[in-house]
Amino acid sequence: MRGKTIAYWITTALVAFSMSGGVAQLARVPGVVEGFAKLGYPPYFVTVLGFWKTAGAIAILVPRFPRLKEWAYAGIFFDLTGAAASCAATHEVAMHVIAPLIGAVLAVASWALRPESRKVGGMVPGKE
Repeated sequence: MRGKTIAYWITTALVAFSMSGGVAQLARVPGVVEGFAKLGYPPYFVTVLGFWKTAGAIAILVPRFPRLKEWAYAGIFFDLTGAAASCAATHEVAMHVIAPLIGAVLAVASWALRPESRKVGGMVPGKE
């Protein structure tokens, strides 16, 4: 059980870290905005995505709120697979396609390894 907990926290930390790029998007760092423009996205999309990535990273790290975590994991998965698809469609270098897919696998692993207390309906007080 301890190994599963360690694996959960490692994968969760890696996923949250991968979403930390949302802060750069919120700050509208010029290179980030240019990267989105290269993929064909409008400038406002950078801010919207940055907000949701940052919120998703926070949601999977904080205790409680299991339903919010479910939505955050789904959003993170959609973000990462969408990033891979966008990069593949615009013929980006292979690493720009592979890296988000690795992140998506880590997100699925984090979701699958999460403890009962972080699952919807898990460890309800008085129901142990």
